[in-house]
Amino acid sequence: MDDLFDAFLNVSVTLKHEYINTAAGLDDLCTELAKQKVIAFDTEFVSEDCYRPQLCLVQVAAGDILAIIDPMPIGDTQPFWDLIAEPGRTVIAHAAREESRFCYRFTGKPIGGLFDTQLAAGFVGMEYPASLGNLVNRLCNKTLPKGQTRTNWRHRPLNKDQIIYALHDVTELEEMYRKLSTMIDKLDRKEWVDEEAASKQQAVIDAENRENWRRVSGSSGLNARQLEIVRHLWRWRENRAKATDRLTKRVMRDDLIVELAKVGSSDEKKIRNIRGLDRRGFTDHYEDIATAIGDALAVPEDDLPKRSRGTRRVVSPMLSQFLSTSIACISRQQKLAPPIVGNAEDVRELLGYELDRRKSDTEPSLLKGWRGEIVGKTFRRILAGELAIRVADVTETQPLEFIDVK
Repeated sequence: MDDLFDAFLNVSVTLKHEYINTAAGLDDLCTELAKQKVIAFDTEFVSEDCYRPQLCLVQVAAGDILAIIDPMPIGDTQPFWDLIAEPGRTVIAHAAREESRFCYRFTGKPIGGLFDTQLAAGFVGMEYPASLGNLVNRLCNKTLPKGQTRTNWRHRPLNKDQIIYALHDVTELEEMYRKLSTMIDKLDRKEWVDEEAASKQQAVIDAENRENWRRVSGSSGLNARQLEIVRHLWRWRENRAKATDRLTKRVMRDDLIVELAKVGSSDEKKIRNIRGLDRRGFTDHYEDIATAIGDALAVPEDDLPKRSRGTRRVVSPMLSQFLSTSIACISRQQKLAPPIVGNAEDVRELLGYELDRRKSDTEPSLLKGWRGEIVGKTFRRILAGELAIRVADVTETQPLEFIDVK
């Protein structure tokens, strides 16, 4: 096995590629890429100790082009992202959440014509979410090099193994795209795949623009005024983390935000006396913290955040489990990976909507789009007692089937 792996690496070293480390080189590459109808790309980044993931490498494959873009010496990779955001071509990536986020941060737009191989595999009944290595092995009968998953992509110069690993993240994407596209077309699911890719990218965009102050741990039991303090302190923390490129919880922990909200005072002495806020790291920020709290205390009552709505009536766990089993049954019948259709939380959301609907409720995901076509109608018939599940053949991979209740 080691000999085979070494042989694979030796072949990999001969991969002819461009290493782009100047702005002029990037412009030239983008000029050539603009002529391509299909572009595959991947990124390497570091996110453990910074406010936002730091882009460290971009790998690109398109036709005869194979290139690595090094953002560290270039500084500005804007031309590449402008190209990727343009409509009119297919852009291939695997598990493209971070790639979508980078594209949106650089351009304010989603990736144009995105084909996510991980997503597409789920629509033809393959494992979801599958790793790139597993899909390459299954679709291309090849094995990708390993060993660099925890590498420090910020370190320069990159060594041979790092470059090999990075290049092979894109070399098979176009072949995977062709094979998956053929399977998708046979199942007439291109519209579903495009719809889901657009939905995933929109979710990334929404997350980038959403104020997640309600997710501050321990804030759920606070009153409206205290929640306003949480909101103002959350904003201060976000701005501080962004300015210093630090993780938000390294700036101020959630429990300290909640404690400040409970104390409810903009008095610097009271702030300083809270255990955990007397550390040196906060010395220069007492005034800013006090100002944020003072601003929150000045917000009119009518503008305070509303408490989260009361919980819905408890849905039977047995009913939730039964419908989750139904999702698996429907998915297998439709040659879809069950996780791509929905999970237990999606089932609970649908049950709450159907059994305890409120005027302000939005339609749950299992009733919208392609999911509504294959799941929504079936679920409503099950809940109405018009459809049942029975064991059809215990020897089959899919032993269950739906039957009409007469």
